[in-house]
This record gives sequence, structure tokens and C-alpha cells, in this order.
Amino acid sequence: MTTPITRTASEELAGLRLDQALARLFPDYSRSCLKRWIEAGRVTVDGETRRPRDRLAGGETIELYPAAEIQAEDLPQDIPLDIVFEDEDLIVLDKPAGLVVHPAAGHHDGTLVNALLHHAPELAELPRAGIVHRIDKDTTGLMVVAKSLRAHTSLVAQLQARSVKRRYLALAQGWVTAGGTVNAPIGRHPLDRKRFAVTPTGKEAITHYRIAERFPHHTLLRVSLETGRTHQIRVHMAHLRHPLVGDPLYGRLRLPLGASEALIQTLRNFRRQALHAEKLTLIHPATNREMSWKAPLPDDFAALLEALRRAYAGDDDHDGDGWEMIWPTD
Repeated sequence: MTTPITRTASEELAGLRLDQALARLFPDYSRSCLKRWIEAGRVTVDGETRRPRDRLAGGETIELYPAAEIQAEDLPQDIPLDIVFEDEDLIVLDKPAGLVVHPAAGHHDGTLVNALLHHAPELAELPRAGIVHRIDKDTTGLMVVAKSLRAHTSLVAQLQARSVKRRYLALAQGWVTAGGTVNAPIGRHPLDRKRFAVTPTGKEAITHYRIAERFPHHTLLRVSLETGRTHQIRVHMAHLRHPLVGDPLYGRLRLPLGASEALIQTLRNFRRQALHAEKLTLIHPATNREMSWKAPLPDDFAALLEALRRAYAGDDDHDGDGWEMIWPTD
């Protein structure tokens, strides 16, 4: 068998069936998959195999021996990856815009999972092919992938402890007066299931932002995450009424009064959220040393900023007023 993943059943799991407890202890695996592994003897409780319906007392040591179960959509595919660091425990990559992380409805292949399984077939043994966090399809920048069980366990713990530092560059519409923090829960939008929103029933979400560069009608922000909710930066900036340039879900393209034709075309042609995972810092699971990586802006984002700089070179009247029109981006 493979190397086991070990967990201790907390007192909160006392009285639960084994299959129910495993669903809480190993959320990266499906319930049906976990049940099959229990029945196949790939799960031990204090060194002994059990049945799915057997109940826990709390405090037991549970060992899971995962088996590689590649779904049809998770077949390896030769998709280029921009890898900035790799060793026996980690892969750090710079994800391009347009690359979906996990197979899903509408994206059954051609994903990061497919690319990773081609690059490192042993990732099939790990939950979600070693992916411990994600960034949106059209967001660019740094992601870390676990290549070993010890790395997976360590990275999940670091993410839960909020010790992994993730910094983004985001171009927001409007004049953001100063840096700040948004502490507002995020959950599913009550009317549109494709979107998320700030809602009292949502999960805790904390975003810190600082001014990196100002333009008359846009603000480049450096954004750091304490939590990792889906669409977190996009939702929080829209909540502040400063949606990201190009965001197809949470904003509309606003063209500033008097903008040149060149700038108007650049803004119209930027049809994805202007969001880039610029910097990633974590503790290496084997050496216990802090490591950090930084990824340059992709060409389209860099060109967008350069167009803004050219358009407003020498312009000191940065009052943020004067929108000419609003165009939907979809």
C-alpha cells in the first residue's frame, strides 16, 4: 500500500459512523471513495480494519491508505507549465490566464490537474493531485502544489493556520483613497449561483489592501489574504464599490471622461479580472525554512498599466471624478 495519511479522531467525532467521520477528516476525497477504501481494508482504526457503519468513541488513530483513482476527465495531458520551483515535496508554478484548476462542468479536460498528472504522475496518489489552494481561471500568478504526503499535510495545516502569505496585484476601478482591511463574510449570492457576495450567513473573509500606484480613475492595489474564500478579492473590492478592471461577474467597464481612443480600446480589450498572484511565502515542509517566490506581471496586465501611465503622464489632477459612460463587459 501507499504511505498512510494519519489523523486522530477528535472527541467531536465520538458516536459517528466511521464513513461519516472520514468525510470530515479527509474532505478532499469523496464519500463514495472513502467508503470503498474502508471496505477494501485501506482504512485502519487503532491498527484494525472496521466496517463503514462502525462507530467511533473518539481519540482513535485513523490511518488512510489512499489508492490512485483517476477519473476519466483526470487523464494526464501534455499542457505546458511555467514552473518556478520544484523539488521532491513542492511544485510552485506561475498559472496563466485561461487555465482552469480542476475539471468541472464545461471544463472536463485541459485543466491544471491534467497538466500536473502528465508532469508528475505520482500526484495521482494525493488528494486533488496535490493542489491545496486554487486561483480563478482568469487570475494569473503563483500557486503551490504538494508532491508528497508530508508536504500536503504541512501545506494544509499552514493554510488553516493562515501562515501562508499570498500577495496579489489588483487594478481597481476608481480612486481608492487609502489602504485598509475588509472583514466581511462571503457566501453564495442569493439569486445567482455563479456569483458570491458579502452576506451575514457567509464564511469569515479578511482582505488587506494597500495603494501601489494611483491613476486619475484607477488604483493599483497590493492585496494580502488572511482567508481564502472563492472570489474573495473580487467580491470584497466590488463591495467597496471599486470592482476590478475587466471583471465579468462583479463589475462593469467604466470609461473615464476625456480618455484617449488608445486607452479606451485598451480598457475594452482587457476582458478578464485584473488580478495577479504576485508573491507567495510559506514554510518548506521538509526543511522548515521560510521560502518566498515572486512572479512578474503577465504581458496583458503590464501593457494595461503602461497604457494608463502613458495616458496620464504629467497629469496631477487626480481627483477620481468624471466617468463618461458605463459599458457591460459581457
